[in-house]
Amino acid sequence: MVPTDGENQEDDPELTLRPAVAEDLDAVLQVYTAAATGPGRPADERPEPPVRDWVSRLLEHPELWVATAEGAVVGFVHLDGDWLDQLFVHPDHQGRGVGRALLELAMALRPRGFGLRVHEANTRARAFYTRSGLVELEHTDGSSYSDGSPDVQMAWLGEDPLAYLRRRIDEVDAEVAVLLARRVALTAAVQERKAVGGLAGRDLRREQEIVERMARRVPELGADRIARVMHTVIEESLAAWEDRPERPS
Repeated sequence: MVPTDGENQEDDPELTLRPAVAEDLDAVLQVYTAAATGPGRPADERPEPPVRDWVSRLLEHPELWVATAEGAVVGFVHLDGDWLDQLFVHPDHQGRGVGRALLELAMALRPRGFGLRVHEANTRARAFYTRSGLVELEHTDGSSYSDGSPDVQMAWLGEDPLAYLRRRIDEVDAEVAVLLARRVALTAAVQERKAVGGLAGRDLRREQEIVERMARRVPELGADRIARVMHTVIEESLAAWEDRPERPS
C-alpha cells in the first residue's frame, strides 16, 4: 500500500472507475513502478519482466479495478476474497481523490469488511486508511512476506464489525488448530527418541528458551502469559503421547 490522498488538492476531473482489461497492462505497470518506490516502502528489487508477469496475473483476476482520469490510468485496486491486496495511485495524482475513490469502491464491493497490509513505516498511508475508518489490528515483523519489512494489518470492519472480527477469529483459530496438530505430532516424534519420555523427561531449560523466543514475537502477551500457555500446550501434548492407544504396556 502506498500514500494516497492528502487534504489540500482538488480531486481529479472526470475520474472513472472500471474493471481492468488486458490493454491496461502497460498503464497498470507504470502506476505500480512509479508508486511502489514512495516513502515508507521497501524497494522492489525485482527486474521488470517478473513484475510485468505479476501485473499480467492481476489482470486475469476479475476484481482488478482501475481509476482513469481523462482516459489515462492513474491508480488501481485489487481485491482477493476478503483482502484488499493492492491499492496504488500514481504519484502525479496522489492527493486528488483517486485513492479515496478506489477505497470506497472496495468498501462497496465488500460490505462485510476486508483486511489489508501496510508497511509500518508508511505513515502517510496508515493515516489515510485511519481517516477512512479502518482500524489497526496487528503489528508484525513482516517475516511472512518476501520483503521482510515490519507491517501493520489493518481492516475495514464493514456493516457488522463484530461479525467481521469473529470471522477473523475463526480463521485464526483454524490456523491454531493446524499448528497444535503439528506440535502434538512433533512432540510424539521427540518422545519416541528420548531416553526418558513423557512428563518425567521435560526439558525445562529448553522450554524457557521457547518462551523467550515467542515473547519476542508476541510482546503484547509477555513472557509470563506465554509461559502459562506453552506449559499447557507441552503438558497436554505429552499427555496425548502417553495416552496413545498403541502405547507399549
